[in-house]
Amino acid sequence: MESIHSIEELNTFVDDQGLSIVFVSRPGCSVCHGLLPQVENLLELYPQIEARQVNADEIPQIAGRFSVMTVPAVLIYSKGKELFRKARFVPIGELNQQLAKLNHFINES
Repeated sequence: MESIHSIEELNTFVDDQGLSIVFVSRPGCSVCHGLLPQVENLLELYPQIEARQVNADEIPQIAGRFSVMTVPAVLIYSKGKELFRKARFVPIGELNQQLAKLNHFINES
């Protein structure tokens, strides 16, 4: 998963994609490091969904702009509109269900 290094780059990414995932983490977060490979594996089922990782320590503005107060956080957007959010505890099964539903809806529109 590619990384984003500025709030401007993140805003552009979220606003421009039909369906996108933002994975917010911190370097010292063991839960983040355990969850990231699971999310990446899940995304292999959805190659049309763009995903980016954001280091909350590197981009502290993410807390205010995206209301991310804890990590890990998984945010799903479509053209700048937030569709789904999970933070701290992110069940992969629930994330998969949401991705399947949203992917179907977005691609059918």
